[in-house]
Parts: sequence; structure tokens; C-alpha cells
Amino acid sequence: MTLEEELRAFPLTGRFLFGRLRETLSREERELLESLPTQIATFENSTRIVEAGAVSERSTLLVEGFIIRGLQKTSGGGGKRSALSVHVPGDFVDLHCFALKRLDHNVDTIGPARLAHVPHEKLQEVLRDYPHLARLLWSSTLLDAAMHRQWIMKLEQLTTPRRIAHIFAELWRRLEMVGLAEDDGFHTPLTQADLADMSGSTAVHTNRALRELRERGVAEFRRGRVVSRDRTALEDYADFAADYLYGEGQLALDSRVFAI
Repeated sequence: MTLEEELRAFPLTGRFLFGRLRETLSREERELLESLPTQIATFENSTRIVEAGAVSERSTLLVEGFIIRGLQKTSGGGGKRSALSVHVPGDFVDLHCFALKRLDHNVDTIGPARLAHVPHEKLQEVLRDYPHLARLLWSSTLLDAAMHRQWIMKLEQLTTPRRIAHIFAELWRRLEMVGLAEDDGFHTPLTQADLADMSGSTAVHTNRALRELRERGVAEFRRGRVVSRDRTALEDYADFAADYLYGEGQLALDSRVFAI
């Protein structure tokens, strides 16, 4: 099915693992996945949906908008947030809540968002009765871990301008996979403060980094919109290779590989 067909049939979950393993889901599994949410929540502004340390009895699939998972620095950081990951529509942002019940970090929407909440008792039924779908849910958390490892490595290896370029390159690919990117870039609700949190930088250094990207002709960031007229130059400057997203390249997931 095309993405448009998926979204017509499954408006809440049609983007889940699209471009990776969605093709391995049977019609029955797709219908079951769509039936899992028991509550749909819409937010107009940035909102905390999971507080670090709070007991959670549900997990959340992001239908529309963006979400950041992050730690709040309290000692010597003036309350500054350290972003651990960013999520786009189609992501199950906190499936690990099912196993851990309490997280060591916060989960925040960024700007307007629409969420589908799935009670943990429903996930328990999936584990018991639908092992293939359960494996795909598990796989989605492992994809999150792969992206997190890349963020850690890039924070260590790259300068601030190149870290931000890497964030842009990754988001562009991920949004493209779920039909939310354009030929010359993409829209986000992110601010410079969010980019500072995501790149482990200060507001001042982030501003300078964005200016450098603009002056190099690599990318521009204006009111949340990222524009690049030379995607190859952006990815080269960011030292970005998309393999770790498991959508293409040597690590691409398909039905043949996943059947092993």
C-alpha cells in the first residue's frame, strides 16, 4: 500500500514503521494496531506528557507534530534541558514505559501535536497473542536506540555547526520516509533553543552555528523551516550516512531479512 492508502485506512497508525518494516504487517495486524489507542489527545502548545519518575500505564504513538525526550539538568546547568532524541509522526515515543513503568527522563511535545495513547494492558495482549506485531514494536524501540547511539557519537566527534547539520540531515530523511518532507527541506516547530538542547550547545553557539550553515550555503533555518538547496553538501558537511535509520543501505530492513 502507498502511504496515502495507509493513512486513509489507518489514520492513527498508518505512518508506523513506514519505509522500514510496515510491509511485513498483515491486514489483521494493521487493523489491530489501529485499534490499540483508547485515547486521542491534541495539544496546541508544548506540553509535558511524561514526567521523569512518574508511573505510567500507557505508551504513546505520535500521530502529528514533534516530541523531544530529554533530561533536565539541575546542578550547574540552570535547569537547562539535554535532549536525548526527537520523534516524528509514526513513532512510538515511549514503548519502553511498558517494561520500565517509570522513565528517567521527560517526554515533551514541541508545539502542536496529536497523540494516540495505548494502555499497557493492550500491549500485553499483543505480546501474548501476536508475536510478529510484538517483534515489530520491539524493533521500533531498537531503532530509537540506534539513533541515540548516533547522536552520542556525533556530539563527541563534530563541531556545533556540523552537529546541527547532522540533526537537519537526519530529520529530513525520517520525515521523508513518512511523507512529511519536501524537495528542498521540511517544516518543524523547533526553535533555536530546542536546537541548542539537541546539539548540546548554548544559545549563543547555536546562533553562530546556524549563521555558519547559512554562509556556507549548506542550510537555512527560519522560523522552524529548514531549507537546503544542496542536500548532498548538507549530508557531506554533517558526515551523515543514513544506514543507521535502517531504511536504506546495508542495514535496510525488508521482509526477506526480517523473516530470518
